[in-house]
Amino acid sequence: MKKMKNLLFMLLMLALVIFTAACGGQQSTETPTEGEQPADQATELEGDVIVDGSGTVYPLMARIAEEYMTTAQENVSVQVGRAGSSAGFKKFIPGELDFSDASRPIKDEEVAQLAEKGMKMGENVLEIKLAYDGLTMVINKENTWATEMTKDEIVNMFISGKIKANDKVLWSDIRPDWPAEEVKFFGPNENHGTYEFFFEKILDEQPLVKTVNLQQEYSTLVDLVSKDKNAIAFFGYGYYANNTDKLQAVSVDFGKGPVSPSLKTIGEDLDYAGFTRPVFTYLNVDYAKEKPQVLDYAKFVVENAGKFAGETGFAPMTEETLKGYLDQLNAIK
Repeated sequence: MKKMKNLLFMLLMLALVIFTAACGGQQSTETPTEGEQPADQATELEGDVIVDGSGTVYPLMARIAEEYMTTAQENVSVQVGRAGSSAGFKKFIPGELDFSDASRPIKDEEVAQLAEKGMKMGENVLEIKLAYDGLTMVINKENTWATEMTKDEIVNMFISGKIKANDKVLWSDIRPDWPAEEVKFFGPNENHGTYEFFFEKILDEQPLVKTVNLQQEYSTLVDLVSKDKNAIAFFGYGYYANNTDKLQAVSVDFGKGPVSPSLKTIGEDLDYAGFTRPVFTYLNVDYAKEKPQVLDYAKFVVENAGKFAGETGFAPMTEETLKGYLDQLNAIK
């Protein structure tokens, strides 16, 4: 009898072990509390991020966007445009964009327009310096004479009436031993921050020569200069760096000898400082609060701007500066 009781007890314990194991192996069918996400989905985001503005900044922002959608959030669509800095602000101010890229700082009148919409700089809008660009003067590959110029020669040749009343400037008007052939001037149009930087900061708001051919697309400028021996154009270093097979850059003498634009010379305290400028993106902070993907992308931008600056033709911003922006973004709730 005792043996029988022991056998029954062992069978009972075995059944209990099997039952417990079976229950433990089943997946929970409980519905998560409202507002919660399963742990493995907590960082998955979706939706759109809309960016437009500077054509100069476009290669850098597009590269960051590509990396973000590939490695960070594949369900988020980051749409990057290149309408130009001024055109970008015209979309950003009425709330059509999450980010507005710019190759020049936002203007006082644009800040005033934001204020009319109830948007304050530093509160509803965050200015982020992404990197440094070097304004680059490019010429045709067959141009063997103007490979080095002084800053004053460049400035004077682009100012209307400075050399010729009719603005039909000859290369020989700049230096007598240069060809007596008319200079063909090119540059980006008024939609671009590069135009505004050149006009306002380099030419000191003196009008460009009437013979200048201004274009919306940088690719068009590259093509025009590459086909005209007497052409000269101005745009960001990145577009030159990506087209060195078609163009050559003018080395600029700012007073201490000719300096070629490069990632080693472009910077506010470096040899190419005379033509150096920071480039920006402006974040709609209200949208960053409302849309998790916008805030997440903003953090990704400042964390990776330094990494991708060089490969897209920009000198990187200091790590300390970018870290400061990240701290501000982390404080957004």
